[in-house]
Amino acid sequence: MRTPHPIAAHSHSPPSPSPSPSPSPYEDLAALDDGPLEDFLHEEPDATEGAGEDADWAPPDHRRGSRGRRDSGTRPRRRTGRTGRTRRTRRRRSPLAGLSLAAKAVIAVLVLAAFLALGDRWALLYAERTAAEKVRDQLNLSAAPEVEIDGFPFLTQVLDRRIDSVSVTVPDVAANRVSLAKVSAEATGIRIDGGPTSIRGARIPELRGEVLLSFNDLNRELGASQMTFTGHGGDEVRARGVLPVAGHDLRMRADARIKRDGERGISTEVGGMRLDIGDLATFSPGTRESQGLHLTRKSATRLAKEKKRAKELLSVPSIAKRLGVPDSAVQEALSDDTKFEELTGSPRFADGLMKVNLIDLAVENPELLKRLGFDLALLDGLSRLTRPALVDRLSLGFRLPKPPKGELTLRDVRVQKDGIRVRVTGQGLAVGK
Repeated sequence: MRTPHPIAAHSHSPPSPSPSPSPSPYEDLAALDDGPLEDFLHEEPDATEGAGEDADWAPPDHRRGSRGRRDSGTRPRRRTGRTGRTRRTRRRRSPLAGLSLAAKAVIAVLVLAAFLALGDRWALLYAERTAAEKVRDQLNLSAAPEVEIDGFPFLTQVLDRRIDSVSVTVPDVAANRVSLAKVSAEATGIRIDGGPTSIRGARIPELRGEVLLSFNDLNRELGASQMTFTGHGGDEVRARGVLPVAGHDLRMRADARIKRDGERGISTEVGGMRLDIGDLATFSPGTRESQGLHLTRKSATRLAKEKKRAKELLSVPSIAKRLGVPDSAVQEALSDDTKFEELTGSPRFADGLMKVNLIDLAVENPELLKRLGFDLALLDGLSRLTRPALVDRLSLGFRLPKPPKGELTLRDVRVQKDGIRVRVTGQGLAVGK
C-alpha cells in the first residue's frame, strides 16, 4: 500500500475557508454616503439661523465629481466670491401688487386730483394777495385788506373771466377825525380784465356791505375830552365824560343824533350839551337865553335862604331887573325883613335866580360872583368855550372816499350797542386798470 504524498493528499482534501481580507477605509467612507453624513452635507440651511452671508453658507461637496452625478436630486448652488458662499436673492413685493387694475386707476385719479387741488389753492392765494394790494393802493389804505374769493375750483373761474363772489374786509379806515373799525363788503358777478397770467383789473357790477364805527374807537380817539359814547337806540348816541376847564374837571353830557350826510357821509347833530360845575351851576354853550351859566335849582334855593347874599343880589339893579322885581318891591324888601322873606321865600324868586346868566353878571359884577363862591378863572374859561368848538369835539361824522369809477352809497344808519352801523351799496365799481 502506497502512502499518499502529503502534498497530494492536501490537494485532494476539501479546501478550508480562507480568512477575509481587512476592509478598505475608503469603502467605509463610501458606505456613509446614504447615512447621516450624507444627510448633513446636503441639508438645506435654516432660513431663521444666521444673518447676512453666514445664513446662506454651505460646506463644499468634495465628492461632486464622482458621486454628484449619482445624486440627481441635489439642488445646484451658485457660488459667489472666492469663499464659495452662496446667496439667496430675495424680492420685495410691491404694496400695489395685490390690487386690481381698477383700484390702481382710482388711486392714480385721486393722486392727480390732489395735485390739481393743490395747484388751484396756490393760484387762489396768489390772486387774493394781488387783489388786496390793488385795493390798498387804489384807496390809499394804510394796510392791505382781507380778500377772500369764493367758489371752487378757482382756475375754471379765471379761464371763464368771471368770479362768482369776493368778500373784502378793510380794518381801521381813516375817516376824518375818527377811524372806521371795519368796512366789509361782498361783490358778486365780477368780470376779470385780462388773461389768466396777466390780470389787469376787475369790474364789480354790484356790491353790498356794512360800515362799523365802533364806540371803543371813539372813546380812544376822542379821549382828549375823556368822553364815553354809548348807543341809546334808534339814531341817538349819548356822550358822558369829563372836560377840564381852567384847572377844573367839569362833568359833561351831550346827546347826538346820527344822520346821513349826502351819499357817502355821516354827520352828527349834537344837542342837550351841558357842563356841570358841581351842584352849584350848569353851563350850556350858545347864545340863546336858555344857554350860558346858570344856577342849579338846589343852589338857587339855598342862596334865596341866605339873607346876606340874597340882599347883595337884590341891591344890584341889573340883577333885580333880570329877576323881574320892580324897584319899589326891592326897596321894601331891603328895608323890611318880612317883605324880604316874602320875596325870597316865594318859588318865583328861585326861578328868577336860575334864569340869570352868570357869565353876563360876571362882566358887570365880578366881585359879587366871587363872593358867591365862583372862580373867576373858571368863568373866563367857560366864556371862551363856544358851541362850535364843543360840537367839533363830539363830532362822530365820517365820509367814505370816492371810488375812481362807479357809485358808492351809504344807507340805513343804525345805532347799536357796539357802535354805529351803516349799510353800504355800490354799483359799476372797478379795481385796477
